Amino acid sequence: MVEDWALLGVVLALLSIATGAGQWLKRQTSMRLDERSVSTFNSRVQAWWFFSIVLGFAFFQPKLTVILFGLLSFWALREFITLTPTSTGDHRALFWVFFLFTPLQFVLVAFDFYAFYSILIPVYAFLFIAARVAVSGDFQHFLERVAKIQFGLLICVYCLSFAPALLYIKCKNMEGNFANARLLFFFVTIVLFSELLQFLCNRLFGKHLIAETIDSNRTWEGLLGGAAATAVVGLGLYWATPFPYWWQAGAMSITISIMASAGAMTMAAIKRDRGEVTSGTLIEGHGGVLSRIDAICFAAPVFYHVTRYFFGAA
Repeated sequence: MVEDWALLGVVLALLSIATGAGQWLKRQTSMRLDERSVSTFNSRVQAWWFFSIVLGFAFFQPKLTVILFGLLSFWALREFITLTPTSTGDHRALFWVFFLFTPLQFVLVAFDFYAFYSILIPVYAFLFIAARVAVSGDFQHFLERVAKIQFGLLICVYCLSFAPALLYIKCKNMEGNFANARLLFFFVTIVLFSELLQFLCNRLFGKHLIAETIDSNRTWEGLLGGAAATAVVGLGLYWATPFPYWWQAGAMSITISIMASAGAMTMAAIKRDRGEVTSGTLIEGHGGVLSRIDAICFAAPVFYHVTRYFFGAA
């Protein structure tokens, strides 16, 4: 119980520091900082205050947390689909995607049916989508349309569902009634600060862009510096994890940071391809849910399976 309150206190303290830093940067007119960048930083912090509060439910109502993630997933998928025009022949397939496969995925997660939810979407849903679109009789751009729906379902639903699935994973060193909630909180906290630290490193040390045509702000210095700084945060939260050794928490934090950056880059590429800058306006100051969970979507399945494979109970 002490660890639970300590973790919550650390997260709140870090968020408070980030909030204070953002407000300080906002007032430093003499430093000639990019106002848009500072505004983006502050908006990120505000959004993550919201998500951190939502995650507090994980300590008391795990299934409610799964439901909240399910709603986020539904909204993110909706935003993803709006990025690319759909054909009339896709509408019935999308109906089943939104109202069968999406909720069913999270129901299976809530009842810990790993053997089923791990294959529901990449096997059964993918096959169903292709067949249902074919039955519609519309063959124009068939592969492109099917792939778009499948990719949206994969990223927004399947991958994201592995975040709340952490509430049910069984590890050898899990101790306490809220050990799984701490693991989820650790994961999301690392994703959060990975984004913030990479953002800061990009601004302070960034020189070599990773892919200028995709994202004109992300640099190799920001990626590596942010990952290293994130590892320090992970080491500081080692006591809240089921990992036996401190260096394992650091290594997992670096893995999360790299995958989070990959998710953000991938979503930026999709938006560039579609000529979109934002994907929605659900969260003030942001491009919607999809813009805020892209990092989680890429990092969640990797973190879940690495944890399950190396630290899972026999």
